[in-house]
Amino acid sequence: MSLKQQISDDMKAAMRAKEAERLATIRLLLAAVKQKEVDERIELDDAAIVGVIDKMIKQRKDSIAAFTQAGRTELADKEAAEIKVIEAYLPQRMSADEVAAEVKAIVAELGAKGPGDMGKVMGVVKTRLAGKAEMGQVSAAVKAALAGG
Repeated sequence: MSLKQQISDDMKAAMRAKEAERLATIRLLLAAVKQKEVDERIELDDAAIVGVIDKMIKQRKDSIAAFTQAGRTELADKEAAEIKVIEAYLPQRMSADEVAAEVKAIVAELGAKGPGDMGKVMGVVKTRLAGKAEMGQVSAAVKAALAGG
């Protein structure tokens, strides 16, 4: 079953179970997927949907930081609850050690040396690790691998 189909099925299940908050979050996710499909005039595959999910989680984390700073804990809690629902659709994430090992292999494969090759390495890393690892963690691993190499 595709990720998009699973999200649709979960939306129907949330409707039947009358889980209003979960339903609203799943609808937001489906709307974001449909918006991207309409904008780009393509049918999104699972990898592209994971990209949309990652973007939504990042937006919510930014919102949580802003709400917490402003003292709006009820809004921060709502965003945190949405993150929990959305994260359920992400594939199993790689550990920090696995990310570092994969990055080192890519750096060696490309023969990259020093911070000047960061862009070249990130381009390959993003395609290989999309959805499998958080990109902030990946970026730090690339910097560390290039600094050591």
